[in-house]
Amino acid sequence: MNGSMFRQISQLLLLVCMTSPLAAWAAGEPFTKFGDYTVVHTVFTSDFIPPKVAKAYNLVRAKDRALVNVSIVKNNAGDDMRGLAAEVSGTVVNLMQQQKTLEFIEINESDAVYYLAPLRIHHEEVLHFNLTLEHDGKQYDVKFTKKLYID
Repeated sequence: MNGSMFRQISQLLLLVCMTSPLAAWAAGEPFTKFGDYTVVHTVFTSDFIPPKVAKAYNLVRAKDRALVNVSIVKNNAGDDMRGLAAEVSGTVVNLMQQQKTLEFIEINESDAVYYLAPLRIHHEEVLHFNLTLEHDGKQYDVKFTKKLYID
């Protein structure tokens, strides 16, 4: 892949990753505040990501596949809403108590860091997410529930 195409793909993925958590944040949706930091967490179907971006990061695009998108941002940073580096791990549990470990990949673009974990989903499935982020020597535990749909 040439440098120009890689930059375009990187910028597009950054836009997708940034738009999703920031839109959620602006709408008062999924985020958890911890003192000086906020963990933003969203889940969306992977077919939302353009094919070239999915290929560049080896992500499967499908209606029955979702991506868990997690970032940690500094509160009161003004317009600087870039995600910060962290160690991210987590699990997801369905209503039948079947648990799956999430495998996050780090997306590091333009001084911003985001984490994506692919996940296979079923229509109208309710999932309980348990995430742990470690940043700057501190641990942040986040729990949330999301009902997912396949269009």
